[in-house]
Amino acid sequence: MGAGGAGTGFPDVVTGWHASRCWHALLAAVVALALVVQVVVVLTSGADASGRVDPDLGPAARLGRLFCFFTIQSNILVLITSVSLALDPERDGALWRVLRLDALLGILVAGVVFTTVLARLVHLTGPAFWATVGFHHVAPWMSLAGWLLFGPRPRIDRSTVVIAFAWPGLWIGGTFLHGALSGWYPYPFLDPLRVGYPAAVGNTVLVLGLAAVAAVALKLLDQRLPRTARRPAAGSRDV
Repeated sequence: MGAGGAGTGFPDVVTGWHASRCWHALLAAVVALALVVQVVVVLTSGADASGRVDPDLGPAARLGRLFCFFTIQSNILVLITSVSLALDPERDGALWRVLRLDALLGILVAGVVFTTVLARLVHLTGPAFWATVGFHHVAPWMSLAGWLLFGPRPRIDRSTVVIAFAWPGLWIGGTFLHGALSGWYPYPFLDPLRVGYPAAVGNTVLVLGLAAVAAVALKLLDQRLPRTARRPAAGSRDV
């Protein structure tokens, strides 16, 4: 074990290199399977990710709307970063740090919002039910647990946090623009035609506030938790 990080009081810890790879490979497999199932459901049943059916939409339009869901985009980011960590648990780089933080923030917000707001509005069965379990229940908490256990840390600084909010901002702007042009919104609490513009804007601010709190918490933990996911020395056994 090395010396503790400056001012943290925590020792540097070498976590299981192979355990991290296996964890993230499993997470990537869960998300990939859920995405495949959801795409098949959308193309065969006509229902979108929330179970709604618009008989006037063709397969291409249904597929396009699927990828407008914040949950789907968050899971794609989780898939990308999990595959990269399965290949290299020490992965780093300025762009990768932003993608990793976006994946964590996005999937945690998606999980919390679904559990507290949307779950009671969605009544899915069959493959669609299992896809949403992967998206909203397995991916969020497995992502968080994997980050707590394996990191890699430290990876979150102030500039990473600031840049990471570009994607949610673009998603919100794109969602309201698309909704204004088409009348379709992926989530009912953002739909001003249902809840009114003041409520839609207020709900957006609440979700952004949740993301901001999560970002601050992750940044603080990133600085204080032990360093993780170090490559085993040549000829040594993984710890």
